[in-house]
Amino acid sequence: MTDDPEPTDTGHWEIYAPLIEASGQGKNVEGSVAAEINYGAAPDVQITIGLPMAYTHDSAGMQWGAGDAAVSVKYRFFHDEDAGLSIAAFPGITLPTGTNGMGSGKVTALLPLWGQKDFGPWSLFGGGGYAINPGHDNRNYWTGGIALSRQMTPRLLIGIEASRQGADKVGGSGSTSLGIGLIYNVKGPFRLLLSGGPTFDDAGGAASFHTFMALGMDF
Repeated sequence: MTDDPEPTDTGHWEIYAPLIEASGQGKNVEGSVAAEINYGAAPDVQITIGLPMAYTHDSAGMQWGAGDAAVSVKYRFFHDEDAGLSIAAFPGITLPTGTNGMGSGKVTALLPLWGQKDFGPWSLFGGGGYAINPGHDNRNYWTGGIALSRQMTPRLLIGIEASRQGADKVGGSGSTSLGIGLIYNVKGPFRLLLSGGPTFDDAGGAASFHTFMALGMDF
């Protein structure tokens, strides 16, 4: 859930597919099955396109539809390799491409900054920004997170994170999510990404969950 400032290498691609996200509580679950495509368009510049199929599940059953497509550009404007420090802006928008009620019906945007500090096998990264969330009873909000990861072996990286989102609806409440995750380099250009954990709503009640799984490929 927490991003980092490192862009895709210039002239290279990163593709995450299938990419599966889910969140909810009990039978009430929502998420997407998506493909995310990253391209290193220039030094320190990455273009990202997300193409999701969204779903919801509740006591009435499952519903599917196209989700809102996402387009964003990451620009790393500060990089000190000796100090292991990087900072990037990663503004993006979603387009109202959803069907069957799965999209917001509006153009939304996120305007974040992300930073990272590397020290030996450890990396500390995080940041956040302002989300523009138009629509009836919707409201703009701040969101962000921080994560700590460690390269355990040449193939395995593990990490923990904490993230925060403000209320995105009038009369709504914010939430805090915790998570643990890993990246495992399977073979050749392929790697597996897994993460998950609880989400706690400021309004109280039982915790919900969030989970993420993706197969990544670099070339």
